[in-house]
Amino acid sequence: MALFAVFQTSFLLALLSLRAYQSEVLVEPLPLTPESLNVSIDSAHQYLNLQWSVHSLAYYQELKMLFQIQISRMKTSNVIWVGNYSTVVKRDPVLHWSWKSELPLECATHFVRMRSRVDDAKIPEPRFWSNWSSWKEADAQKSLGRDPLFLFPKDKLVEEGSNVTICYMSRNQQDNISCYLEGQQIHGEQLDSNVSAFKLNKVSFIRKTGTNIFCKVDQKDVIKGIVLFVSKVLEEPKDFSCETQDFKTLTCTWDPGTDTSLPKRSSQSYTLFESFSGKKILCEHKNSCNWQVDSDSQEMYNFTLVAENALGNRSVSVLFSLTHRVHPKTPYNLFLKNVSGTKATVTWKVHPIGNYSTLLCQLDLLGEGNVIQQHNVSIKENGEYLLSELEPDTEYMARVRCADANHFWKWSGSISQKFITAEAAPSEALDVWRNVKSVSGRPTVTLFWKPLSKLHANGKILSYNVTVENLDRPSGLEVHSVPATANGTELTLDQDSYQIHVTALNSAGPSPASVIVVSGDPGNEEVEEERVNGTEDGFSVSWKPQSGKAIGYVVEWCDHPQDLPCDLQWKNLSSNTTSTVISSGAFRPGVRYNFRIYEISTERMAYLLEKKAGYLKELAPSDNPQVVVSNLTSHSFTLSWKDYSTDSQLGFIQGYYVYLRSKAEKECHPGFKKATLPDKSACCQHRIDNPEQKTFVMENLQPESVYEFLVTPYTSAGSGPLDAFTKVTTPDEYSHILIRIILPMIVCVLLIMITCYLKSQWMKEKCYPDIPDPYKSNVLSLIKSKENPHLTIMNVSDCVPDAIEVIHKPEGSKIQFLGASKSLTETEFTKPAYLYLLPAEKNYSGPGPCICFENLTYNEAAADSGSCGHFPVTPEALPGQPGPLTSPENLLKALEKNYMNSLGETAAGEASLNYVSQLASQMSGDKDSLPANPPEPVLCSEYKMQMAIPLGLASPPPAENSGLSSTTPLDQSEHYR
Repeated sequence: MALFAVFQTSFLLALLSLRAYQSEVLVEPLPLTPESLNVSIDSAHQYLNLQWSVHSLAYYQELKMLFQIQISRMKTSNVIWVGNYSTVVKRDPVLHWSWKSELPLECATHFVRMRSRVDDAKIPEPRFWSNWSSWKEADAQKSLGRDPLFLFPKDKLVEEGSNVTICYMSRNQQDNISCYLEGQQIHGEQLDSNVSAFKLNKVSFIRKTGTNIFCKVDQKDVIKGIVLFVSKVLEEPKDFSCETQDFKTLTCTWDPGTDTSLPKRSSQSYTLFESFSGKKILCEHKNSCNWQVDSDSQEMYNFTLVAENALGNRSVSVLFSLTHRVHPKTPYNLFLKNVSGTKATVTWKVHPIGNYSTLLCQLDLLGEGNVIQQHNVSIKENGEYLLSELEPDTEYMARVRCADANHFWKWSGSISQKFITAEAAPSEALDVWRNVKSVSGRPTVTLFWKPLSKLHANGKILSYNVTVENLDRPSGLEVHSVPATANGTELTLDQDSYQIHVTALNSAGPSPASVIVVSGDPGNEEVEEERVNGTEDGFSVSWKPQSGKAIGYVVEWCDHPQDLPCDLQWKNLSSNTTSTVISSGAFRPGVRYNFRIYEISTERMAYLLEKKAGYLKELAPSDNPQVVVSNLTSHSFTLSWKDYSTDSQLGFIQGYYVYLRSKAEKECHPGFKKATLPDKSACCQHRIDNPEQKTFVMENLQPESVYEFLVTPYTSAGSGPLDAFTKVTTPDEYSHILIRIILPMIVCVLLIMITCYLKSQWMKEKCYPDIPDPYKSNVLSLIKSKENPHLTIMNVSDCVPDAIEVIHKPEGSKIQFLGASKSLTETEFTKPAYLYLLPAEKNYSGPGPCICFENLTYNEAAADSGSCGHFPVTPEALPGQPGPLTSPENLLKALEKNYMNSLGETAAGEASLNYVSQLASQMSGDKDSLPANPPEPVLCSEYKMQMAIPLGLASPPPAENSGLSSTTPLDQSEHYR
């Protein structure tokens, strides 16, 4: 026991001594200086990797320590970064730490040192920093080689929006180096004589193949380039959720956002981690991942989705219960049966989700793309529902989708089916109107109706039936069938009243009838028209009821009144309505619209109540009236123009502007005022406020002056165009007097010319008739009646002329005998001359055997003389007669000799021809010689010849005491013709 006590005492003393020693050690500071510091360069990622150890932890298993690190560039005094690194240090550890440099490490030499201190709660204060370790150099330039130019970093990958520093190093300080980013020169900062750096802030994504950067030595063929790869920013997955359709597989989906993958670079990846089970899977797709549900039916799940690429990672988590994330599969086998005009039955099937799951299915009924009915049905496997209140002959679509009835999460996909209900008879009567007009004294009724809407047609309209019933003379009904494509028909009726029924017919039957009554009496059509103002909403039309028995009203108008026929429109209104707004998409500004309001009586007859006219918006007139100038005087003239057609007006004409201008007058006349035209010229303006006035008198004008005028209408929107003026020149003050004199004279001359033209034949006969035909001469009939009724016109061969006696011979004249070759000198006489043919006997006496025939047409003076007769002829009457003249030459000589003196003083100036005929004598023997004892001359029984003798050869009738100056027998061969 004593031994045990001694041993125990010794152990306690030794333990106390150890604790005292430990206490002393802990109180003293621990100089734990980092040792064995080593620095290496990772050029690919631009990291400085540090490695060191601490060897003074002899008494401790581990201590928490803080290391302060300094990094210098180019030289040790140029400290560019200072930072602390905290870690738990174990006995004899080797510690590691890395620092990423913004400046490529190849462009500058870096220096690193560090110191440390204990940062553990087991070591009491005060705590001191250890000494700095020695500087360690990191120089990547030693392994670059001897190229004249280097550019760093090479093939660097950065995220869009990052800041990047690039640098170049030149072996020759004298080189002038230029650097370019995508062709644009960039400028940087020179770090030393051989190194320059360029800082690119917030670099942007240009292309997936990278951004090109190069530097070149000017005046040398030295170029170095790098590619900077810029990727899109890695986004956090959006809309991350997980769900099941069969409690066997969970499907997680998300929106990955922008793709950050680059060529020849690893793309972003997605990892799904479940924290309750500790399982993790690498997803095969970028937007979905399948997770197999364990058979133990784990109910709660906590998923974390991690998106990662070479530059970083993003993560998102979701926590849920499996039974709350049920998304059923799409239903199938959707059918419709027992489809009628108003009902249909829908059936479908669903995929089961366990034995205890109930599905809530939603049934939608769609018409024309809109949901018109919606029903909810709870089922397990099969569904069925009866649809009612359907419209006949209408296309519908039934659509079904389902969801978990216990915990709603999402609707399943939808399945749909179209169907058409059966037809039914039209459910509504046609909207019918009529237009009555008289054609050849008989009323012609044009019926119009609006097609039934699809809702009321209940099927395809096959035709329209129009039934006409005579109310005044009941008889059989007259039925007209109108094709389905028509919207009206025309009926020709008489003056009786008729009731007309119109129905629409489809395969199921007719519609209710529309009834309208038409009377031969059109009623009061003379209704004064009123104006109505249009607005943006249309025309506000109102009227006053005339009787208390109206069952309704109809407003009638044309959407396109300028078209023929116009697009007739109408609107039915109830009996208690006295106003309405007429609107139409066809209404246009500047178009006149006419509205007629009819009252429908209890007998269903329409009576015109009121007329309205208006414009949706009035416009200024587009043209001016055609103006006629009349009553032009030296001081005034009158302007007149016709009225416009109401259909062509762009607004209600409120009046007219009359413009007048003249260069001679500067002041405006009374009633006019100064106005300025668009071309800045001045004129005078007169305003006519009465639109019915179509004439205007311009007064107080100056004679012989030029005036210009223009007449333009105006509406509430403005006046017509100020186009070309018309010029008018006023006459002088006496021109009207001359006109009054000259005009009647012109009329008289025209009348005379017309009369002469109409009486031209009569004038010709009286003034210049044709040369008469001897066979048609009135003289012949006169001779026949007085002397010998058997006389005829003699021929040349029947009679031989005996002699010619020339009473006078003109001086210096020559006579050319027809058929002879000799000429006589001739002149003109103022009095007619006569030529007498005498017998050739020398001692002939007694009445002359000749007849003188004058053509009064050519010698009216001879007719006045009345000197045609018989003259005594004796031989003594021929003085100087040497004997019978037997040749024309002797005749000419005798003429010239005996008549020179007697005709010497005959005045000249008149000329005409006498036709002289003689009676032929019965002679025998030689025609060239005269017998000694000629027989008694016998009067010719007929006229044998006419001879045309020029007026110069004829002589005036002989005086009572005068004789023939010469007598010349004519040879038969030398007759005058």
